[in-house]
Amino acid sequence: MRPAGVAIAGAAESDLGQVAPGLTPTDLMAQASLRALEDCGLGLADVDGLYAASTQLPWASLNLGEALGIRTARTFDSTQVGGGSPLAHLAHARAAIERGDCEVALIAYGSTQRSVGRDKASVQEVSEWEAPYRPMLPMTAYALAASRHMHEFGTTPEQLAAVAVSAREWASSNERAWTYGKGPLTVADVLAAPRLCDPLGVKDCCLLTDGGGALVVTGAERARTLRQPPVHLLGAGEASTHRHLSSMPSLVETAAVQSGARAFAQARLTVADVTGVQLYDAFTITPILFLEDLGFCAKGDGGPFVASGAIAPGGSLPVNTNGGGLAYQHPGMYGLLLLVEAVRQIRSGAHDVVLGHGNGGVFSGQNTVILGSAATV
Repeated sequence: MRPAGVAIAGAAESDLGQVAPGLTPTDLMAQASLRALEDCGLGLADVDGLYAASTQLPWASLNLGEALGIRTARTFDSTQVGGGSPLAHLAHARAAIERGDCEVALIAYGSTQRSVGRDKASVQEVSEWEAPYRPMLPMTAYALAASRHMHEFGTTPEQLAAVAVSAREWASSNERAWTYGKGPLTVADVLAAPRLCDPLGVKDCCLLTDGGGALVVTGAERARTLRQPPVHLLGAGEASTHRHLSSMPSLVETAAVQSGARAFAQARLTVADVTGVQLYDAFTITPILFLEDLGFCAKGDGGPFVASGAIAPGGSLPVNTNGGGLAYQHPGMYGLLLLVEAVRQIRSGAHDVVLGHGNGGVFSGQNTVILGSAATV
């Protein structure tokens, strides 16, 4: 038996896609938070921990508390490490609950990136060593990683395209997906799409949407008394190696190697125990690297693995079952939405163990969590 630990008791998304005019990132965080609290049957008076991050709000947890009228928070955290921030918050909330610093933590995210435009929603920090080359960040950096992977391992554009095709297949049955009803996507479609930064084209890049989400986290024993089946946090790991791509030790290996190993060690599980995976997929190269670095296939085998259909509907390892950032929604940072999908998958009974992985910067910071059903504790 594992220690009681903590569990996700509530999970919800805000409005997604292109939201109503005038809504702000704070509005979306608050909207998702109220829905997540309703999901588990708790109220604002129960919340005493606030965790939030947004590229548009430097003090996001304070914005969240103000918007909801929560004035009794005992702990708050606006840690911003990019797309993996909500996964970091989940680990930080667990520590706070286990220390007794709070009893019910609210984790939220919101972005109006589509409505206001990417330039206003996400300011790019350019390294002085990279600036003379005028990179189109973050795309140029991910394209370099993809090019290096192709050079070292023979990865092909068709294999990159298979990631986008798989994402669209999952999204085709998801009415919440931005691409729902837009028809199937083929490898030929991905390759024929306009090139943006070789080898990446339009279909190799994530969507640009508004949206947000929220989680309610509390002690596992309390979570069992609430409205929804608890989703237990079995393990979590964090790791970083650099901030800017020019300082990345290897363009084909990320710190997911370390964050994944730490999460698995905490959970006392291995990749063989995982039956569902939710990965950050801002570009088609990212799931390939993460599948390798987290141990689901050998280094260099990510291209053939995804091209085999393994991650698509009917495959051996369901990945990004909502369509991911490539076909579902991508509101600036995708980490909170992948956690909501992991919760949905476990609650539905489709999986007992789901791995979630978030990425910040350009493969800069890596955050891995392993979530499980009641059967795993």
